[in-house]
Amino acid sequence: MNRTQLSLLVIPLLFTACSKKEEPVAEAPAGVQVTAVTQDTVHRIVAGDGVLFPLNQASVVPKIAAPVQRFLVQRGDHVKQGQLLAVLENRDLTAAQGESRAQLEQAQANLRSTTSAQIPEALVKAQSDADSARESEDAAKKLLENRQNLFKQGALARKLVDDAQVAYAQAHAASVSAQEHLRALQTVGKQEQINTAAAQVEAAQSHLQSSEAQTSYSRIVSPISGVVADRPLYPGEMAAAGTPLLQVIDISKVVARVNVPQNQAATLKVGQPATIAQPDTDLKIEGKVMVVSPSTDPNSTTVQVWVQADNPGERLKPGTSVHATIMTEIIKGASIVPASAILPGEEGGISVLVVDSNSVVHRRTVTTGVKEGDKVQILTGVQPGETVVTVGGVGLDDKAKVRIIDNTKKEADEEDANAPPEPAGKDSKKDEAKPKAK
Repeated sequence: MNRTQLSLLVIPLLFTACSKKEEPVAEAPAGVQVTAVTQDTVHRIVAGDGVLFPLNQASVVPKIAAPVQRFLVQRGDHVKQGQLLAVLENRDLTAAQGESRAQLEQAQANLRSTTSAQIPEALVKAQSDADSARESEDAAKKLLENRQNLFKQGALARKLVDDAQVAYAQAHAASVSAQEHLRALQTVGKQEQINTAAAQVEAAQSHLQSSEAQTSYSRIVSPISGVVADRPLYPGEMAAAGTPLLQVIDISKVVARVNVPQNQAATLKVGQPATIAQPDTDLKIEGKVMVVSPSTDPNSTTVQVWVQADNPGERLKPGTSVHATIMTEIIKGASIVPASAILPGEEGGISVLVVDSNSVVHRRTVTTGVKEGDKVQILTGVQPGETVVTVGGVGLDDKAKVRIIDNTKKEADEEDANAPPEPAGKDSKKDEAKPKAK
């Protein structure tokens, strides 16, 4: 075989060897963890941070300015509604009250004397004038009758009869006038005197009531039941009218004023159950929604919600920052996937990777609903029973082949890998226990 023929045989072999080296090696399927889409009950939760306030509070403000005579309570004391808390200096008010009471007694005595008084002088004179006028009328009437009889007998002139008739008319008019004057004095005059005396009694009673009220203002009582939260003054210091002397708060129940995002406020209603939790502690108290603000705060774009809860042992203190969760809806039979199964989708959407029976993934765009902890409600895109990728799905292409990893086996391997190594002495003892080879 010549050199040319040998070259022709070697060249194809070289090309064959090169072509075998350039063939790509098939990549192994990516390992993923999966879970099934389940049906479960989820709760729509609205959460927000807020501050605790007492159920009720009252600033005890005196109505008068006077020195504090004594306090009967200290800060932190529990008090009842109507309980006496402090007494202000009131000796001048007590004296004024005694003076008002004496004036009332004097007015009442004047009313009694006016009501039972004898007939006054003017009434006596009017009675005498009425009697005299009536007698003059009777005399003039008799004279007129006698002259009329004599005139009928022809023994008396007509002029004398006319004169007697004029005198009788005048006497009758004077008698009527005297009677009216007497009646006016008897009915109007005395009643006016009685009315005046009665008015004086009413004025004295009002003055006494005012004095008693001023004296009562020196006794400071609690308007509500609760705990004394503040007492800024000491006995002997001046209490100013309109300035708080004490502050009483009712913390048997607390109210958390929580701000929630306005896009979550549509489902909030009065009476919904809620939980108040204090950060950095395990303290949680159940309550319910009492107030939902009808408007949104334009500065924070939040809606304020009041959650009221019992405060056993008064463990929660007003002014504490708290976190509140409100259960607004219970959804039963929802399609649920873990939060780790949710992946970014196209055009800003979200998707999941569904694994078929041939271990091939299919990217599906989904619509989510309520999220509670690690559970996410799927509204559209997958059905209960389908298998979705929970770990290892980031970066996988649609219709990619995958290898399903057993979650329990992986956890066991991780536990073995994290286990502490055995002591070296232990192995040496084992070796010493073995028989030496001859």
